[in-house]
Amino acid sequence: MRRTLLIAALVGSLAACAAVPGRITWPSGDSPPAPAASPTTTPPITPSATPTPTPSPTRAALTAPEAARALRTWVSTYNATLRKPKWWRQNARLDALFIEGALHEGVLERNHEDFGRKPGHKPINLTTDPVIYLPRPEKQPAIGDWFIAQATYKDTKGHARPHVLAFFRSPGQPFRLAVATPIHWGRRMPKPLLDADGHVTDMDDDLAAAVAKEYQNFWNHEKKEGASGYRLAKDSFSRKAFPAVYKGLYVRFARHGSIFGFRTADGGSFLLFALLNNNKSVNQVLSEALLVPKGSRTIQELGANWFS
Repeated sequence: MRRTLLIAALVGSLAACAAVPGRITWPSGDSPPAPAASPTTTPPITPSATPTPTPSPTRAALTAPEAARALRTWVSTYNATLRKPKWWRQNARLDALFIEGALHEGVLERNHEDFGRKPGHKPINLTTDPVIYLPRPEKQPAIGDWFIAQATYKDTKGHARPHVLAFFRSPGQPFRLAVATPIHWGRRMPKPLLDADGHVTDMDDDLAAAVAKEYQNFWNHEKKEGASGYRLAKDSFSRKAFPAVYKGLYVRFARHGSIFGFRTADGGSFLLFALLNNNKSVNQVLSEALLVPKGSRTIQELGANWFS
C-alpha cells in the first residue's frame, strides 16, 4: 500500500486562512441516467516522511466490524454537526470530523456563506450496509489506521447512489474523513484481491504515485499529458470539467492528499485521493476514485467530486 499518508498534526487556525472566494460550481460526477421512455489557517497538511508500515505493539488490530461501526458513528456525528448553526466556522467541529481534502471543505463552506450560497454538505442517511475494505494489521502505517468504505446514500442532488470514502485515525483518536466521492452512474467498485482473512492487498506504490501525478499534471498543465506514463481515459470527468472550470476562477492544485487503495481481483489497481489547493488559496477540492486495469496505462474514472 502506498504510504503517502500526509497526515500531519492539525495545528493553526482555519480562520487565518486567506481563502480565495470560489465561484465555480460543478456537478458531483456525471448526470444521472434519463428516465426510461414510457414504461476545507487551514490546518497545514504538510508532506512528511513516508512511514514504514510496521505492526504496532501498543494498539489492537482494527477489524471490519469495528470499521463499519466507526463509519456509522462518524455519520451520526456528521449529521448532528450539520444541524449546528454555522458549523463550518467552528474549528473544533471541523477538526473532529475531517482531515486533508475533507477538512478544506469547511473553508469552502465559509466562502459559500460569504457569497450568500447555501451550504453544500447534506445529511447522510445510509440505505445499505457498508462494504469495508481493510488492509492487514501489519500493513497499517505506524501513525494510525485507515479503511475504505462503500456506502449508498443520496448525493447533493437527491439521487441515491454508491459513494466511496476513506477514513483515518491516529492512535487513541476517532476516525475522521479524508476523502469521499460518489461513484459515477453506470460504474461500480471493482472486486478487491483479498487474502485468506478477507483483507485487501497492497496496491502498486509506483503506479499510485504516477497516476496521482498525472492528474495534477493534467489540471495544472505543468507537463505534456502522459508524462507520468499514464493517461486519462477520454470519457473521464476531468476532461469534461476542465474546459468549464478553466474559464472561471481557478487555483492550481498544489498537491494530492493521501492515496488510499488496493489491488483488484483481476490484477488492476483501485486508487482514492483528493487534489488540494495551496493552504492560502483554497478554492476547490477534487476527489477521485480511479481504476487502472492490469497491464493498462489508461486511467479509468469510477467516481469524482468537485467541491468549490
